[in-house]
Amino acid sequence: MVRTTICLADLPEGHTATIRDIDVDSPTAQRLLDLGFIPGTKIRAIKKAPMGDPTTFEIRGYQMGLRRSESELIDIEIKPNEKQ
Repeated sequence: MVRTTICLADLPEGHTATIRDIDVDSPTAQRLLDLGFIPGTKIRAIKKAPMGDPTTFEIRGYQMGLRRSESELIDIEIKPNEKQ
């Protein structure tokens, strides 16, 4: 099965992916890890704001809003046609 790696900011609404990596060189990285954005965790894009920033994600049973600049630090794997 083919998988595609993109940044979390590019995950379309309603789609689910798996977190692959976080840019640990960013000062925000430790906070994201503390909030549960850990490699191997499933994440779903719930809703994007009208201008595309921020986006609400569902992860580990809760919803979290991230700015585009924060979600660009997270690499994800998405399977083709993977939804919910």
